[in-house]
Amino acid sequence: MSAYYPSPWPAEDGGAARLQTPHGTPGLKLQADERLACTTRNTLLSTMTVLGAPGEVFLLTHTVLRSHLGLPTTARVERIDPITLCTLEKSPPLPGGPMWPGGMAVHANGSLITVYGRWAHRLDRHCQVLARTELPVNLPYNSFVVLDNGLIVTKNLSDTVKARLTVLEPDALQRVAPDTECPEPSIARLSSLGNTVYVVGVRTILRYHWNESRGRLELDTDWQHDYIGTTTQTYGWDAVLDGDNAWFMDNGRHNYVLRMIGSGMNPTPNRLIRVSLQDARDHAAWEVSGLRGGSVTNPPLVDVQRCIVVGYDSANCVLRAWRMLESGALEPLWDKTGFGAASHMLLYPGTGEFITNDYRRWGEEVVALQIDTGQELGRVRSGGITQGVVFPSVGWNRDLYWSSMGRLARIFVA
Repeated sequence: MSAYYPSPWPAEDGGAARLQTPHGTPGLKLQADERLACTTRNTLLSTMTVLGAPGEVFLLTHTVLRSHLGLPTTARVERIDPITLCTLEKSPPLPGGPMWPGGMAVHANGSLITVYGRWAHRLDRHCQVLARTELPVNLPYNSFVVLDNGLIVTKNLSDTVKARLTVLEPDALQRVAPDTECPEPSIARLSSLGNTVYVVGVRTILRYHWNESRGRLELDTDWQHDYIGTTTQTYGWDAVLDGDNAWFMDNGRHNYVLRMIGSGMNPTPNRLIRVSLQDARDHAAWEVSGLRGGSVTNPPLVDVQRCIVVGYDSANCVLRAWRMLESGALEPLWDKTGFGAASHMLLYPGTGEFITNDYRRWGEEVVALQIDTGQELGRVRSGGITQGVVFPSVGWNRDLYWSSMGRLARIFVA
């Protein structure tokens, strides 16, 4: 995290390892006489919030209707009131081009970095543009990671066109190395540890190390895993890096519009996959629900402290947890059926509380669960009619922010 701003939540998923945990925030600490409440506001398509200095909350949104006409779309960054969610300052429309939810982070240099469409922007904390660059492929780029050396790595999103890794320096956003072409397309967002980037391709997970002396990313030819193999599974989504393993889920192809429920397009169950970071030959896969048509659009949740991993089958409304054993196997811990989890999650490691969504009765509810037991601690209806599949963040005082496409909610303890 050395190249991210030292806030509790400077980037999507809390950081480039995608552990979905805050930094220096103890947890909601929900008590028996307390409940969850919320404040909401309508937005354009909201993707995420991130935190800067104490009290600073930044929101990333984007347009979408123009994309249906084949026209370029734009993004916008707002600094919002941490309590009321009202806009305090906002950027001009940021050119994007092809539409796909992008990404935002507060860099260690104090600037906001965004990647949306095929453009990268650097903004100050008043949401004014300092630098921008057009990315090389005329496709949407699905966010970025910041390496420990401060460099920004992004890639295009496609299931047919090979992924290209672009490396930018964080001030003028100039390209500092030739683009690196991956051997296959990639839908998933990048993950990283240190100066190593992990790419979940449409059938293979692989990684690239930044070579400082040569000034470029180099493929680790000794570490890769063909997770599709002889199966008929579809592509994987974002990888979580716990320091020992990469964790992700497959059967990612679906037809999501308003909800993930029933959206699976492949007849097989979706799987949770583990690949050792030390030796990619050490790998395993487990069916999440065992039900036909299983699908997801996001990563699992890994509790490093308690050795627990949470996976889900969004298409079939199943949420379940396993205990990680020293042998590399998983031991079933608890499961919930009829539970509409689909979004990125949020884990408070100090208390073991984790936050997810439950889509039911044509509406979304945000739920706090205890990760080791599955016990429900609280829930609140956030008002969104879509099933969220994007990014929450923690807040500054026993609260969190929940993005759900056309709605932003502040969830707090009452």
